[in-house]
Amino acid sequence: MRSKQSGFTLVEIAIVLVIIGLLLGGVLKGQELINSAKVKNLITDFRSVSTFVYAYQDRFRALPGDDRDAVGHVGATANAAAANLGNGRINGNWNSAAANNAVGNVDESARFWEQVRRAGLASGDPVIGNAGYLYTNADGGNVGITGDPVFTGAGGWPATFYVCSAGIQGRYARQIDTTIDDGNTTTGTVRVLGTAAGGELATSANFYAVTPADDATLFTVCVAY
Repeated sequence: MRSKQSGFTLVEIAIVLVIIGLLLGGVLKGQELINSAKVKNLITDFRSVSTFVYAYQDRFRALPGDDRDAVGHVGATANAAAANLGNGRINGNWNSAAANNAVGNVDESARFWEQVRRAGLASGDPVIGNAGYLYTNADGGNVGITGDPVFTGAGGWPATFYVCSAGIQGRYARQIDTTIDDGNTTTGTVRVLGTAAGGELATSANFYAVTPADDATLFTVCVAY
């Protein structure tokens, strides 16, 4: 007696393939939504810091960090001891670490966070040098601000101040630029610093053209205002 062989019909295989396609589509769509949400959070950081500047300036007629009377205005521990204090620019590298300086010599860009927090504009620890003092983005990278320099090199990048955010993957850096600027990470309002550029914005040699090959590399993204 011959045994009857069993197996999948073409219809059953087709149904399985459709289900697998739907599952893969859902996973990819979900990842796309996650990436978009992260990019939105990173962009919000840039806009929030600029809002702190404008709100403080509107209230006290001074830039936070560059305020000559921060003690009187917001009860800051001290006014910045800088030669350029009150010059209308937030001097110091964007990633200046207050904890590495004597209290009297903290850069304006580092003292910025104390002043906007004591003014009630930003949340976080207002005590200079504490572990939670420096502002961070959704990926744990430092976020900072500087008014140095007035960039006048080839290509130009003049602004009143620059907000920078570190530790951002290349894929997100490209999406940030595409979303709020020209899609070119070496021109326009949004620019990317190479991984070794540190806090220096003074030369166009530090601007980096991010490509899909750099998607997993961490960069610093800066926005000019």
